[in-house]
Amino acid sequence: MREKILAVIEKNSRINIKDLAILLGESEIDIVNEIAAMEKEKIICGYHTLINWDNTDEEKVNALIEVKVTPQRGLGFDKIAERIYNFPEVHAVYLMSGGFDFTVIIEEKTMKQVAQFVSEKLAPMDAILSTATHFVLKKYKDHGTILVDMIKDERMLVTP
Repeated sequence: MREKILAVIEKNSRINIKDLAILLGESEIDIVNEIAAMEKEKIICGYHTLINWDNTDEEKVNALIEVKVTPQRGLGFDKIAERIYNFPEVHAVYLMSGGFDFTVIIEEKTMKQVAQFVSEKLAPMDAILSTATHFVLKKYKDHGTILVDMIKDERMLVTP
């Protein structure tokens, strides 16, 4: 039942309990109890709204920052990640395989603010060896949701 609940609420966290129970063929109380248990176990960690900021008057700049670090003896990457994710500008931190150690995702109002965060807060940290900042130019799909209108093929149909 857990996997079914998670699959549905991952796509639509606003579904009401009654509809979810009907959809899954379970009782409402069982659904409520299972969700509460998953929240307590930190399987469900929050409920977020996906906003397409490009369709608003609000200016937002999203950046992905590749970070190379020197792990601390006995603590590995966790302590460094904790220092990074505690900055309020940081939306996400991921430990990566490959050519760098962390991906840090931040959102600010201007590119200058992103640059200031990197140069004044992130790069000066003792364990940081290097950073590379990439700015998101356009989002096409985010969290499984397509954010752009589908492109219509306007070519004339030619038949033999």
